[in-house]
Amino acid sequence: MRVDPTGGGVVVTLPPRASRHAGLVLLKSHADWVADRLAALPGAVPFADGAVIPIAGAPHLIRHVPGARGGAWLEDGTLHVTGAPEFLSRRVTDFLRAEARRRIGALVMVKATAIEARVGRITIKDTTSRWGSCAPDGALAFSWRLVMAPAHVQDYVAAHEVAHLRHMNHGPRFWDLVAHLTEHKARAITWLNREGPALLRIGRTEG
Repeated sequence: MRVDPTGGGVVVTLPPRASRHAGLVLLKSHADWVADRLAALPGAVPFADGAVIPIAGAPHLIRHVPGARGGAWLEDGTLHVTGAPEFLSRRVTDFLRAEARRRIGALVMVKATAIEARVGRITIKDTTSRWGSCAPDGALAFSWRLVMAPAHVQDYVAAHEVAHLRHMNHGPRFWDLVAHLTEHKARAITWLNREGPALLRIGRTEG
């Protein structure tokens, strides 16, 4: 049983032959735990005119400028978004995805070059359980929500996945390589454990 920060609900996973009733009994028997976890869940922050969202760890105001052109752009701590109101949320998401690809992609290439590793395709996703991943063929994937995290967190996650290009495990040699590629491991992990769930609530409506 776990709380899903993306939807603000509770997910109960049961063995294949377990009944729905067994799930409800389990849920009711842990009602206090569920209530505490839901109460502690960060509030959803929809992408809307006037909302404030972090980009690289700094607060940015979303400002809708329907009469302007240019899609979306950053200027003086403000994310300007053009177009009709019904497209604002999608345009903000598209901008953040593109910005994540640009920033994290640049970090990946610098770190991969430093250890002479070949990088496959880089994919930007909306993952909910992992901030990054590395496939056996060298393809890397990252959550676009990392663009909202501070620079040192982005640096660590990029280093972590690039290190997997050499070591597809979490053994001592892997962590030694991570330490070679970034100095931000401890601070970034602490930040992700504390603030990561809030990133999963940004761009969503209450649910």
